[in-house]
Amino acid sequence: MMRTAATEMLDIEFPIFAFSHCRDVVAAVSKAGGLGVLGAVAHSPEQLEIDLQWIEDEIGDLPYGVDLIIPAKYAGDEDGGYTLDDIAALIPDTHREFVDDILARYDVPELPANDDTRASTAVSGSGGDAPFSANTAGPQLEIALAHRTAFVANALGPPPQFLIDRVKQEGRLIGALAGRPQHAERHQAAGVDLIIAQGSEAGGHTGEIGSMVLIPEIVDAVDIPVLGAGGIGRGRQMAAAMALGAQGVWCGSVWLTTDEAETHPVVKEKFLAASSADTIRSRSLTGKHARMLKSAWTEEWARDDTPDPLGMPLQPILTNEAQRRISRAAHTNGSGAEKLANYFVGQIVGTMNRPKSAGQVVMDMVEEFIEATESLSKQLEV
Repeated sequence: MMRTAATEMLDIEFPIFAFSHCRDVVAAVSKAGGLGVLGAVAHSPEQLEIDLQWIEDEIGDLPYGVDLIIPAKYAGDEDGGYTLDDIAALIPDTHREFVDDILARYDVPELPANDDTRASTAVSGSGGDAPFSANTAGPQLEIALAHRTAFVANALGPPPQFLIDRVKQEGRLIGALAGRPQHAERHQAAGVDLIIAQGSEAGGHTGEIGSMVLIPEIVDAVDIPVLGAGGIGRGRQMAAAMALGAQGVWCGSVWLTTDEAETHPVVKEKFLAASSADTIRSRSLTGKHARMLKSAWTEEWARDDTPDPLGMPLQPILTNEAQRRISRAAHTNGSGAEKLANYFVGQIVGTMNRPKSAGQVVMDMVEEFIEATESLSKQLEV
């Protein structure tokens, strides 16, 4: 067992926080001694209810967390966010035509009439509300707090005050991701309990400052515990983050190739074969910069002669059906859809080159962490 501020706050054995959209990964990591955190952005309220109950049945009294995404600003946020119908009227025809052109040139088939697949990018919205919005996240928060959720995180910008107040009211802990020291200072002032210092190496929405620089900057800027994130998937990286002042680590990408992960099989194979140079920060899926696997999709949006991605939440609504079509057709080897298929992942993908269980990832990280810290301590022996 390790003793840090993070392990004591949440009564866990190891200060390893596992962000995953897959309930099986969340349960496996919590059972292995870390803290599984379920990414809820893709969940309908009904599905979130089902998954949280399943997690609790699996892990018993062990703690777990839920991650929501409510950006500080996005189109229509003064009214709580546009509905999907509102957004449909705002998307330029040039952008619709460009997406249609991509799908046609790569021979991506239409969805069948009875298709009920969910977008692989987890940005489809729910019940007529836009994705990444307060309207979508509000019901998710209430469901999380109705369960034994010990920790709630907001993964994009400062948590809205209603989110902080509700979590505190229920006696739970709240965390927020920060890509700059100023962000962390604002989080602390707003009442956040834990800061996740996420460097540019991370998958998904992330800033431009690398972890080696960012973690100590944020540790020095705030008086609350900090988790290191971005480029962390092994014990040596965990030891480095702790040496920089972090009280634990937040890992997301490393779980995407685990046995429990529900990652699209084609995308999982791409991850297993990828190097650390095979990712890019792109606005092509969500409208905000997010690190993902390089693919024909990111190349198309990066061309000089194509439209720039729209802002959030217009871009995810624009691309939602296209991503569903790509996801469904990508199973065909050599197809255009296979070339287009991608997903959010960090630079750690270069070492995610063989499948293993989520529990084994935790154990391997802890063992390598011990080896790294023992090696360092020997350097101080006289």
